[in-house]
Amino acid sequence: MSRKVVRASKFRHVFGQGVKADQCYDDIRISQMTWDSNFCSVNPKFVAMIVDASGGGAFLVLPLNKTGRIDMSQPTVCGHTGPVLDIEFCPHNDNIIASGSEDCSVMIWEIPEGGLVTPLKDPVVKLEGHSKRVGILSWHPTAHNVLMSAGCDNVVILWNVACGEAMVRIDSVHPDLIYSACWNRDGSQILTSCKDKTIRVLDPRKGTVIAEKEKTHEGSRPVKAVFVSDGKILSTGFSRMSERQVALWDPKSFGEPLTLQELDTSSGVLLPFFDPDTGIVYLCGKGDSSIRYFEVTDEAPYVHYLSMYSSKESQKGMGYMPKRGLEVNKCEIARFYKLHERKCEPVVMTVPRKSDLFQEDLYPDTMGPEPSVEANEWFEGKEGQPILISLKDGFATTTKTKEFKVHKSLLKTTSAAMGHQHDNTGEVHALQKEVKTLKETVEELNKRVSELESKN
Repeated sequence: MSRKVVRASKFRHVFGQGVKADQCYDDIRISQMTWDSNFCSVNPKFVAMIVDASGGGAFLVLPLNKTGRIDMSQPTVCGHTGPVLDIEFCPHNDNIIASGSEDCSVMIWEIPEGGLVTPLKDPVVKLEGHSKRVGILSWHPTAHNVLMSAGCDNVVILWNVACGEAMVRIDSVHPDLIYSACWNRDGSQILTSCKDKTIRVLDPRKGTVIAEKEKTHEGSRPVKAVFVSDGKILSTGFSRMSERQVALWDPKSFGEPLTLQELDTSSGVLLPFFDPDTGIVYLCGKGDSSIRYFEVTDEAPYVHYLSMYSSKESQKGMGYMPKRGLEVNKCEIARFYKLHERKCEPVVMTVPRKSDLFQEDLYPDTMGPEPSVEANEWFEGKEGQPILISLKDGFATTTKTKEFKVHKSLLKTTSAAMGHQHDNTGEVHALQKEVKTLKETVEELNKRVSELESKN
């Protein structure tokens, strides 16, 4: 009788846990839109969620520590005229967020330190180039101010955000609706999945197809695809019998999948989140109440099932915290922000360890917030490798002066490109008011001095 040998892995016992009720964000009306995006974006400073809004589109941006019940009067970002479909924080600046909407535009917003005090209606930049709604956004991982957007007009546009310009327009590759679009680790390739059941690897600057695979999943429901380690591709989709599948592909030989596993018969689209540091991929189904996670390795069957986090309530969306926002002293290897109908609940993934010292094997050097190349250099052909940081002493957010400088240059170049200066009338009025008040105070004091002098 042969004994089955259990595969050795330090991630075999990873477990997920929802935080306590007082650490959730309550009383938020999450958007009812039937769109297969994450609906949530997080970074070490803020959490952003797309919310229901009457007459237009809005999303909520909260500082991470503002937990508990969120007031109905909490200001939102509400400049879109149609519902917001996707939001994503800039990886190189925690105060900048992009949003794509049904009104066919992409907007870039600057969130003030400490969060919003008044509703934010005016974007830093408005990017117009799509003729139908914009449902997918993705910032370049290493180039500063480069944003990719994909719309229902089957077009992918690469923007130089600093000057509000569409630099590359890929409009002849996709014959049908684009389901997903993402970058590889250094941003030298784009991966898209499309309604024609084909996944394509594209050259981002030329807009040409490097490799493609037809009929990755036989079913007609949406396919999502992400790059994993060593340039391989992980895709989620449906079989002809509507069973959910996960597959791993090697773009160098796209013929047959390295592995194809059937999971269950739910109808929700599986959103994949890949962590390159640990090799774990998390699959979050829209409408599911669970998160499955697998380890991607070099040995067959390549995608190894680890475990599943289950809860009672189903998820309407999911935010994924970058590595630099995790608590390393608690062996936290991932944190998700799970959207319910009326709240957002953080879910923490932990590797159980007895020691509370820094675990070097769990936290190799990871992607930092510094870009390695500027937008114009990248569009001219310069590649930028990720600049890695150590998490040994925890990660402190970048200095304010640097961020301020980035903001200022962004604002300056943008206003020049947009052909108008920012409207400063409100600021001028406020200053005039202040001057008037000071003048009145000075007059009052002079009066009192002259009265005292006359008495003496």
